Amino acid sequence: MTTGQVTKEPIQAWITTFAGTAINLCLGILYAWSIWKSSLVNVDKAGQVIEEGMNAGWTYLTNAQAATPFSLCIIIFALLMIPGGRIQDKFGPKVGATVGGLFLAAGCIVAGLMKSYAGLVFGFGILGGIGMGIGYASPTPAALKWFGPHRRGLVAGLVVGGYGGAALYIGPLAQYLIDHYGITGSFVGLGILFAVVVIIAGQLLLTPPEGYVPPGSKVAATAKQMAAATKHNWNASEMLKTWQFYALVFMFMLTTQSGLLIIANAKSLMVQAGKNIPFLAANAWILVSFGGFVNAAGRVGTGFYSDKIGRVNAYTINCTISAICLFALPFVIAMQNVPLLFLVVGIAYWQYGGGLALLPSFTADFYGPKNLGFNYGLVFLGWGAGFFMARLGGTIEDVTGSLNTAFYISGALLIAGVILARITTRPKYAGEE
Repeated sequence: MTTGQVTKEPIQAWITTFAGTAINLCLGILYAWSIWKSSLVNVDKAGQVIEEGMNAGWTYLTNAQAATPFSLCIIIFALLMIPGGRIQDKFGPKVGATVGGLFLAAGCIVAGLMKSYAGLVFGFGILGGIGMGIGYASPTPAALKWFGPHRRGLVAGLVVGGYGGAALYIGPLAQYLIDHYGITGSFVGLGILFAVVVIIAGQLLLTPPEGYVPPGSKVAATAKQMAAATKHNWNASEMLKTWQFYALVFMFMLTTQSGLLIIANAKSLMVQAGKNIPFLAANAWILVSFGGFVNAAGRVGTGFYSDKIGRVNAYTINCTISAICLFALPFVIAMQNVPLLFLVVGIAYWQYGGGLALLPSFTADFYGPKNLGFNYGLVFLGWGAGFFMARLGGTIEDVTGSLNTAFYISGALLIAGVILARITTRPKYAGEE
C-alpha cells in the first residue's frame, strides 16, 4: 500500500479493528466477576472451607473480600496500561496483545488451581490485571491510527465494545462451567480458551505505514468539528503540562465508578429484585449477560453519536440519565420490579460503556493519534481509580445490609463528572488556532 493521503480506509484498518474486538472479547472476563462472587460469598460462613461438591476445597468469602480481587485487577489493569501503551507504540500491537493474553490465561489457571482467596488475589487480581492492561493497550490505539477524527468515536466503540460484550457470553459460559465442572474448571477452561483466541487475533493487528494519512470525512467538516481535534501530536511530557489531561483523568474516574459498582453486583441485584420469580433468581446471570450486551452497545452507540454531536454532549447525556437511574435503583429493588431493574441497570451499563469509547476519542482529539498508546495509558489511570466505588460498595453492604447508600454516592459523582466535562476545552498547542 502506498503512503500519503488515501480516499478511504484500507482493508487492513478494518481487520485491525475487528481483531481488536476479538481480543477484548477475551480480556473482558472482568465484567463477569459477579458470577464467581455469587458462588463464593457467604458472610455467615466466611473463612470456612467447602467440604463437598465440585467446589470442595474453596473457602467462603465476605462481600468485601470478594470485591478485593476485582478491585485489585482494576488497579493493576490501569497501571499496566502505561507500559502496555509504550509497548504498543514501540514494538507494535502484536507483541502487547500476545503477552497480555498469556498473562490473563495464566492468571485464570492459577486462580482456579489454587482454590483460595490468595489464589484469586494473585491469579485473577494480579496476573489477570497485568494481562488486561498490556493486552488492552494494543488494539484501540492501533485501530484509531488508521482513521480520521470523523470516525474515531465509532471505531473506538467497536474495538472496546468487545470488552464490554464479553459478559454477554462469559456470564452464561462461566455459570455453565461452574455448574458442571466447578469454580476450578471454569477458570482453567476459560484461561485455555483465552490464550488461543488472543494469540491468534493478536497477529492480525496492524499499524499504518510511515507517512500514512487517514482519509477525511466525505462531508465537509464544520468549523466547530475542526476545532475539536488537534493537528499536533503531543508527546506525554507536553500533555502532562496541560490541565486538560488531569480533567480527562477525573472524567474517566467519575464515569467509571458507577459502572464498576453495578458490574461487581449485577447478579446479586437480580437475585434481590427477582426473588419472587424462581426462574430469574436461579438464572441471575441473565442480567449479567444483558448488561454485557448493553455495555458493548453503549460503546459503539456512544462512539457513533459522539462523532455527530460532540464528545462533551455525549458525555453529558450519558452521565445525567445514568445518575437519575442510580438514584432510583434502591426503590426499583424494593418494589421488586424486574422490568424496571433491567431498564435502569441497562442505562448504567450503557453509560459506563460509552465512557470507554469517549475517553480514547477525547485523548486522540486533544493530543493527536501518533502517541496515543502511551498518552491514553496515562489517561486510563482514571479508569483504574474508579475501582474505589466497587470496594466501598462491598463495605457498605457488609455494614448496612444493602447498597443503597453506594448508589446515591455514585449518582452524585456522575453529576460532578458532567460539570467537569462542560468546563473542559481542548488544549491549544503553541501557534495553533
